[in-house]
Amino acid sequence: MIQNVLAQVARRVVGQDAMVERLLVSLLTGGHVLLEGVPGLAKTLTVRTLAETVRTTFSRIQFTPDLLPADVVGTQVYDQSTGHFSVKQGPIFANIVLADEINRAPAKVQAALLEAMQEHQVTIGGTTFRLEEPFLVLATQNPIEQEGTYPLPEAQVDRFMLKLRVGYPTREEEKEIMRRMAGGDAIAVEAVATPEELMAARKHVAHLFLDERIVDYIVDLVSATRDPGSAGLADCVSLIEYGASPRATIALAQAARAHAFLRGREFVSPDDVKAMAPDVLRHRVLLTYEAEAESVTSDQVIARVLGAVPSP
Repeated sequence: MIQNVLAQVARRVVGQDAMVERLLVSLLTGGHVLLEGVPGLAKTLTVRTLAETVRTTFSRIQFTPDLLPADVVGTQVYDQSTGHFSVKQGPIFANIVLADEINRAPAKVQAALLEAMQEHQVTIGGTTFRLEEPFLVLATQNPIEQEGTYPLPEAQVDRFMLKLRVGYPTREEEKEIMRRMAGGDAIAVEAVATPEELMAARKHVAHLFLDERIVDYIVDLVSATRDPGSAGLADCVSLIEYGASPRATIALAQAARAHAFLRGREFVSPDDVKAMAPDVLRHRVLLTYEAEAESVTSDQVIARVLGAVPSP
């Protein structure tokens, strides 16, 4: 199934192998993904293409400054003929939801996604509706330095299993992009996976062997972001405001299992953990003003943590 999905995505998306692989990790674990990059890097195209390869429902929400929470989750509508309110469900009621440019809407709209992302349910007018599985929010955002963007609340960011930084393609990749896209003809992709196959793959991934030494390694990595001094990272004590929560520990274990699965292994190795750690932790390690003044990034801090914590 996964190879068929990859083949279909490759028909339309050139390069961006790391982004595509991480999106597959999200499909295999049910974790939401936040993709950050300047406009024009195929973030939206990749998400839409991936959704088309699975026979599920898909909706796209374009986040704008005038968007309201009801535009996302839905609202109650009064029917004069019956004298009753009925529920009009919003675009969040889909299997795969693309939240495009999520940081162009104010915090109250972003907060409307919290219940859906964490509990897979939506409450409208006192009535709670379950969201059908699989349910994924794949969001794109522009760098917060750009005009017209709002920083996401910490509680919202923490709901995303992975945060990916999307970069520019290579020269050869850009030439291939031009060849494929400059003609203007749409490139068709086929739906090659079913929700049942996806849920079966998730169950298989969840049971991949995780050695106790790997469990300890994951816990040590996450703990080092909270108490860097005890991990021999005295130089990071003044750089980290808040470390990652236990949600990061769970996410790192899930992501490492999916990473191993994509490489055809039935067990998780330390390399799987190291490969996924930056994407799992970069949005969960909050830095101090001192770190910002010294132009230290969360990726640099995570690299130091990975270098200091011994792997099994």
